[in-house]
Amino acid sequence: MAEPFRAALRGMFQSALERLSADGVVAIAPEELPALVEQVRETADPKHGDYSGTMAMGLAKRAGRKPRDVAIEIIRRLEVGDVFEPPGEPVGPGFINLRVRDDALARAVAGACGDERLGVAPVATPETIVLDYSSPNVAKPMHVGHIRSTVIGDALARILKFRGHHTITDNHLGDWGTQFGMILWGWKHCRDDVAFAADPTGELGRLYRLVRKVADARPDELAADAEAAALAARFPEAGREVLAETAKLHEGDPENRALWEQFMPVCRREIDRIYGRLDVAFDHTLGESFFQPLLAGTVHDLEACGLARESRGAVGVFLDGPDKPPLLIRKADGAFLYATTDLATIRWRMEHWKPDRILYVVDHRQSQHFEQVFETARRWGVDGPGSTDLVHVAFGTVLGDDGKPFKTRAGDTVGLEPLLDEGVARAFGVVTAADAERGTAMPEAERRGIAEAVGIGAIKYADLSQNRTTDYVFSFDKMLELKGNTAAYMQYAVARVEGIFARGGVDRGTVRREAAAIAFTDGRERALAMKLLRFGEALEDVEADYRPNVLTAYLFDVAGAYSTFYDALSVLKAEGAERTTRLVLCDLTGQVLRKGLELLGIRVPERM
Repeated sequence: MAEPFRAALRGMFQSALERLSADGVVAIAPEELPALVEQVRETADPKHGDYSGTMAMGLAKRAGRKPRDVAIEIIRRLEVGDVFEPPGEPVGPGFINLRVRDDALARAVAGACGDERLGVAPVATPETIVLDYSSPNVAKPMHVGHIRSTVIGDALARILKFRGHHTITDNHLGDWGTQFGMILWGWKHCRDDVAFAADPTGELGRLYRLVRKVADARPDELAADAEAAALAARFPEAGREVLAETAKLHEGDPENRALWEQFMPVCRREIDRIYGRLDVAFDHTLGESFFQPLLAGTVHDLEACGLARESRGAVGVFLDGPDKPPLLIRKADGAFLYATTDLATIRWRMEHWKPDRILYVVDHRQSQHFEQVFETARRWGVDGPGSTDLVHVAFGTVLGDDGKPFKTRAGDTVGLEPLLDEGVARAFGVVTAADAERGTAMPEAERRGIAEAVGIGAIKYADLSQNRTTDYVFSFDKMLELKGNTAAYMQYAVARVEGIFARGGVDRGTVRREAAAIAFTDGRERALAMKLLRFGEALEDVEADYRPNVLTAYLFDVAGAYSTFYDALSVLKAEGAERTTRLVLCDLTGQVLRKGLELLGIRVPERM
């Protein structure tokens, strides 16, 4: 497998900088080299070359020399071999621009076309990475708020695994908290046995929503719900009683434990069905209940090592002095908290999985919680002597057209399955209209299968294409467009590639076997080839900051380069080496787009 261009360039620059320092031009410590070679990036304007090194400016300031002079000294020490053209004079204040040789580019395209990894080399040093994401409360239906954690976490897991890391995905379900106390209380006071027999999940969800209003006793909610208001009047201590039901469950009360065991399979089946539609799977599903036996020991250990102490009956970890809020790990009534479970979970994962990194894909509103938990874990020593990175992969909120968190017209949180159903229904309308316009008369079953892939893919891609740390406005109309940076546009681009091979009756195996003969005769061929060979670089950049939108932006650029190429140049009517070159580029484009969408968890129909 050929070394990726950017990686090869970084190696070249590192050697040149080492010699630059040895020659006394400017002093560079070995530990500084990684940050300097990271400054080799894709050029903003291809007319200046394919890659650019910008380290001369910073080095020149240190050496008290002109950036251009330092850039010239670096260029003198670069050994470009047979992959890059010799660099010319520095550009501007000291940019060192390089261009990949056309013959090297052609060889790399030929190699990638017939390679199942598409020319993407695995990481040199694989790590064990645990990803904790989705994590819904099982006692209530999944809602739109779960979409971000689920699809971002799934995409990161797929990308990191493809890059060669050993990934372990764990869905840390909320299966033991106060929400079960609400359901237990509701079951005992206001259940509907007929409704439960007909729709167990629906009835448990109704009980949760109803009892939450009763337990919270908020006047505005009670005023809008007569049933909740009546229950609150009958049971004025409902909030305290719910906590008592939760405590009884945690203490092993036979009745509550039996009910929990009755409800759990029902809840899990419903959640797993939604995950099936999203094409999301986990290696492990170790919920809060799994770690419950470890919580008392966690508190005792933190107290014994002097990290935690009692305050007003509760136990907390005081990280920032007595005047700052502590990280509470046990309430005054003896109940444990999320922080207790998170700390016990970190310790268990360290002992059993020995990860190099643990990624928590969780809403940005939990930032302070994770800062405290991670710092406590470090002081506790369960993450080893700085050997494990604990990372909060934070994300923003899904908004409605009004700029507020996305809600139904009635003001309720939007359920995840109704959201998926709406996306699929709208996609079916788009697919049916397109089919009628083309006159292809696809069977309804095929159109519905395409609509499922397009509709759910649109929802996932719309989320993943956003910078994860920002909020975004949810819009079905925009996400289902066949133009712009949408899943439908990417899926359509793959379908266009498939159409070329179908119309021409071209065997792709033959194209790949003949790929060694390709040569570029048009700048648009070269531009597409260069874009395709940056697939691995895009995946590397995703990992650098855990941002899947880097991959969606790359795929959009690939689709755009392909559209420019396809609209201007004949493929099937071309002849000889020119035809072979263009077919190879079409084939590799289809493979890269398909693999990229697969790494985002998005299915690609054979035709649209």
